[in-house]
Amino acid sequence: MTGKIVMVTGANSGMGLATTVELAKQGAHVVMVCRSRERGELALEQARKQSGSKELALMTCDLGSLASIRSFTAAFKQKYDRLDVLINNAGVVSLKRELTSDGFESQIGINHLGHFLLTNELLELIKAAPQGRIVNLSSGAHKAGRIHFDDPNLTKGYNVVKGYAQSKLANILFTKELATRLAGTRVTVNSVHPGAVATNIGVDRKTGFGKTVHKLLRPFFRTPLEGARTAIYLASSDEAADQTGQYYIDSKIVQTASKGSNAELAARLWAWSEQQVGLT
Repeated sequence: MTGKIVMVTGANSGMGLATTVELAKQGAHVVMVCRSRERGELALEQARKQSGSKELALMTCDLGSLASIRSFTAAFKQKYDRLDVLINNAGVVSLKRELTSDGFESQIGINHLGHFLLTNELLELIKAAPQGRIVNLSSGAHKAGRIHFDDPNLTKGYNVVKGYAQSKLANILFTKELATRLAGTRVTVNSVHPGAVATNIGVDRKTGFGKTVHKLLRPFFRTPLEGARTAIYLASSDEAADQTGQYYIDSKIVQTASKGSNAELAARLWAWSEQQVGLT
């Protein structure tokens, strides 16, 4: 990975931080993308200590704001002329219905639409790399998911599973459609199910609600590093260099639920997503 430029979203904790540290150890120049500068600075310090690498940079971006994504990608393009690997790792679980600053339900807004816009804005730089790679963090929860085109922001009958599963199915469909669109280029795109990982996801940032449950369940969860292994493999392994449009668990290709490989559904979601984020 020496000399390669890697971007990791949600890099300040959990799998994002573990991924950052491991790829920095392998010689990559890692750009840590965090929403909060304060949390980002602490994570940057931690990543430098744990990896022993100086090849780490911090940039802030709120994936819940289309304006923030656009100004972040503009700033990134001024600093870098290519991007070898993009790891779309950031994610939220919202126990109650919350909205992004653009009025999207937070899970579809951040987990899918935020990364959809980010990836599209960076695509030219990824194509400029000798062999660009995009890794999307999804989940086995996609099996319970459905894209609610009639009510994508879940204004009626919201529950956390419905919202989260919809966003994780969207990650897989986005991967499929993007792989189709990138056919014939040097860029690959794959999605990952990291397994059940002990991270801060699902813990309410303001109240801390959910922390006790995490403590009780932690012995049964994977560590953030164990959860990050497949994303690290897809970012760095020669073996994965020519695989695209696939879904991975434990560094192996696995079948998604049938709706995850529905080309018509993937194309429909892409068209809807373009419209939502204002891409033509």
